[in-house]
Amino acid sequence: MTTSALAHQKVGVPTGIHKSLGPDAGLSKKTTALFSVAAGTAVANLYYAQPLLTSIARTFALGPGTASLIATLGQIGYTVGLALLVPLADIVNRRKLLVVLLLVTSVALAVSAAAPGFAVLAVAAAVLSTTAVAGPVLVPLAATLASPQQRGAVTGSVMSGVLMGVLLSRTAGGLLAQLAGWRAVYAVAAVATLALAEVLRRVLPDVAPVARLGYGALLGSVVKLVREEPALRLRMAFGFLGFGSFSVLWTSIAFQLARPPYSFGEAAIGLLGLAGAAGAIAAKATGRAVDAGRDRAVSGLMFTAMLLGWLLLGVHGGHWLLPLILGIVVLDLGVQGAHVTNLAVALRLRPEARSRITTAYMTSVFLGGVAGSAASGAVFASGGWNAVTLTGAAFSGVALAIWAVFRDAK
Repeated sequence: MTTSALAHQKVGVPTGIHKSLGPDAGLSKKTTALFSVAAGTAVANLYYAQPLLTSIARTFALGPGTASLIATLGQIGYTVGLALLVPLADIVNRRKLLVVLLLVTSVALAVSAAAPGFAVLAVAAAVLSTTAVAGPVLVPLAATLASPQQRGAVTGSVMSGVLMGVLLSRTAGGLLAQLAGWRAVYAVAAVATLALAEVLRRVLPDVAPVARLGYGALLGSVVKLVREEPALRLRMAFGFLGFGSFSVLWTSIAFQLARPPYSFGEAAIGLLGLAGAAGAIAAKATGRAVDAGRDRAVSGLMFTAMLLGWLLLGVHGGHWLLPLILGIVVLDLGVQGAHVTNLAVALRLRPEARSRITTAYMTSVFLGGVAGSAASGAVFASGGWNAVTLTGAAFSGVALAIWAVFRDAK
């Protein structure tokens, strides 16, 4: 038996359980695609609500600021799940953890579909977003099973699946809401998530825990990793600012497009999510660039793209559709390309602690999402679209400034 095969047995991947998990081949395209689809399907549950906010507001007679709390609660819940649930993947069976998370999410989605009032919907949103962290569990699992030579590319591919889930959830949610109402979106998502749980239960290998720690010590080790790894801290800051910028846009854009001169319905608002498909392309390309050692250059390019995206969105001025679409494309490309670069750099720091590194990084990312979502709802209510673009540009500009100052950092 080869050394590589022994290593795979040590982490609990039985040789021969799946043709694409051979001891020397890393992950095949087929298995990588499975991880990508699963991660995208799981994370989509967090974003179905965004094109539905105007319909939810009408159903429960709410203002935009109150309705946008659904998006903010989603970011808060996801951050809690990242901080408290994702680290468990280093100390428990990952397949079982994934199945349990997806089952709870499915139940919360079903409750959302039947919610009699906004309070029930808000609680269900908090629960489903807390357990909708299957993607951050799958990403380090894919990185662990990949060969060193393909790790960046695999991470990029799985992240591109996550990004497509984010984008297509808005499109699918908007179209379905237009046809059958916003409650149908949650009902369909509940069934899809339940089906995903069964697929992963049947297909995923039984990967054993990589660490033996109590839960308290496990969470403490995340803090220790952050303290000991300056490169991780820097990438956490980048992630906070990048996803904050992303959330500033997508929290308010439904309200902007629902009023004159556009007066778009849910379907049209959801279709605009496809404008961000360039982000998925950036994810794959930046993953390969990281494997080639071009981390810093790619980061600078992505932060510049984010700022340019907000410039285009500002030119839109609330009236012109073409610069709005171009701004979405460029901003999403920058945000998602930077995100993949950040995560790929972070995951190679401590191979034995990839789930905990993912926890630290992704918690920072979604804290940025909370900040961006909350800021966006507040400034749109008080200052309209121009205030939103200035807020998003501030997040992106600070990221570019930090990158310029820390020139020697990874």
